[in-house]
Amino acid sequence: MTGMSTSAVIHMISVIALPVLFAITLHEAAHGFVAWRRGDDTAYMLGRVTFNPLRHIDLLGTVIVPLVLLFSPAHMLFGWAKPVPVNFRRLRHPRRDMVWVAAAGPTVNVMLAYGSNLLLHLVLFLTSTVAQWAGENLINSIQINLVLAVFNMIPLPPLDGGRVAVGLLPRRLAYGLARLERFGFLIIIVALFLLPQLNLFHWLVGVPVEYLFNLVTTLAGHGWGAL
Repeated sequence: MTGMSTSAVIHMISVIALPVLFAITLHEAAHGFVAWRRGDDTAYMLGRVTFNPLRHIDLLGTVIVPLVLLFSPAHMLFGWAKPVPVNFRRLRHPRRDMVWVAAAGPTVNVMLAYGSNLLLHLVLFLTSTVAQWAGENLINSIQINLVLAVFNMIPLPPLDGGRVAVGLLPRRLAYGLARLERFGFLIIIVALFLLPQLNLFHWLVGVPVEYLFNLVTTLAGHGWGAL
């Protein structure tokens, strides 16, 4: 925060906090909703199928870590929400339905990115000050939702992409991949953040996000070019 005025800090938080809250809230609620519709009401009974962000916020992962990283020299954004509990054995077709449950969160994030693009057309009708603030929120919403969607689709449990892969792979391969779940986050942290020379974050997240950004902005009628 060195060198930044209080008003600048408040402004930065205000244009990032709302997109993050919408992104994680709808992501987690989507998991719970699809699980509920597919036979497992665990999340529903715990009140996690809701648009109330307070039900999904993890104090460390949603508030503290993102703020520390945001104002660190790296100036990056990374965090997590409380995962929605799903009892896959209660799903009507566990392997198949696990794919739908896991894919629901990233799918909603892509939809939010597209919706944010559409809403940008309405910014022109706002007063200049409000338009700038709303525009920054919407642009951040596009980027945050796409990063969240792509990152979560990395095919390694416990990420959503890992669960999708476990549901689609032949049973022997799926069993081997599923056994990595307890080490999944450690592998991701080491590979993406502690081995920067490999530049894996760029190839696994940055490149797909750039492609999706160009796609959703073009479909929404914007065409701003690459990130």
